[in-house]
Amino acid sequence: MHQLLLNRDIYTEFVQSKVPMAKKFLWVITADIKDLHVETDSGFEPFLSVLAGLIDQGVAVRLMHAKEPGPRFREDFDNYDSLINNELFERVLCPRIHTKAIIIDAQLAFVGSANLTGAGLGAKSEHRRNFEAGFVFDDTAHIEQLMSWIDYLYLGEECHQCQRREYCPDPIIDRT
Repeated sequence: MHQLLLNRDIYTEFVQSKVPMAKKFLWVITADIKDLHVETDSGFEPFLSVLAGLIDQGVAVRLMHAKEPGPRFREDFDNYDSLINNELFERVLCPRIHTKAIIIDAQLAFVGSANLTGAGLGAKSEHRRNFEAGFVFDDTAHIEQLMSWIDYLYLGEECHQCQRREYCPDPIIDRT
């Protein structure tokens, strides 16, 4: 499967419908991260609540982002013990990340232009959201290649020769 998603379809066809179905792991990679809310059966709730719920079900969640989250995101984050005190949650901040990708159980992936924000993923109203595009795919070889590259970044392999170290608030590894 290889499907183009535009604008709000990114939210409805992937974030809202596919992300909560993760069974083993969920990786979210984004440059910008804000207080995204998603519609659930019980109304709107922070996307962080969805992540915490997955962790509580035994799903490992990896979040990689480039910027410090906004204040409302940080406030919401502190409400979820699963995101603070659970080894199933991994988080890395790297100012060089500009990739926007979501991988579910090594079976399904989204790669596109949208950041993890309401405007980016199409959760905001029609006249306030960004114009975004991305692809959903299930090609195993491409997902494995994407995951290998993300692991490389997550493990800090680029930290050794990074020339942007002075802008890094939380280095993944020490330069050696």
